Formats: sequence, structure tokens, C-alpha cells
Amino acid sequence: QVQLVESGGGLVQAGGSLRLSCAASGRTFSNYAMGWFRQAPGKEREAVARITGLGRGTYYADSVKGRFTISRDNAKSTVYLQMNSLKPEDTAVYYCAAGSSVLGSYNYWGQGTQVTVSS
Repeated sequence: QVQLVESGGGLVQAGGSLRLSCAASGRTFSNYAMGWFRQAPGKEREAVARITGLGRGTYYADSVKGRFTISRDNAKSTVYLQMNSLKPEDTAVYYCAAGSSVLGSYNYWGQGTQVTVSS
């Protein structure tokens, strides 16, 4: 079992930045691929960024490439999402998740953190 707790969400103006953190506990953190997902009202959940267990591979949605950066610190069992040049369409609840394969299914989810970008 893996427990995940997100933090760092909030309200920011368009063009601003936020850094989300997700602290994990319960199992060997580096064994898991990690991902950030988001869900806006009335929309399906989408994968935003994903990273392999050792941090050697990253994957991004086209909508965030060049603006968002995913990283992890395995010594701290924490994954981050640095979000720059935020747009109103980035407004959503952001979830971190852990899975056995970076492009596979994710089995463990955090409770989510709200990100609101005002225009």
C-alpha cells in the first residue's frame, strides 16, 4: 500500500507559477512510477506529467509541454510538479498517483489539490 498526500495548490493569476508536491509513504518509493493528473469540472481526468521510478524518463501532455516540469526526490519520497506560465485552462483538481509502469495504470491516488488560475 502507498499513501500519497499532495500540497501546494492555490489561486494564481494567469502567467504565474505554482509548485505542487506529493509526499509518499508505505512502500519503496523508487519502485513506483509517479504521475500528475488533473480533472476540471465537467471534463475527464487527464494525465499531465509522468516520471519513471528512477527519474530517467518523463512524459508530458502536449498542453503542458514547455511549461510544466515533473521531478522526484527518491530520498524524500516526494514528487513535484513545477507549473509555469499558468493559464486559466489549467484550472483543475490535481492528483498525484503511483503505478508500476510509467505508461500503465496507476493504482494509488492522493486526495487531490485545487489549482485555480484567474484571468
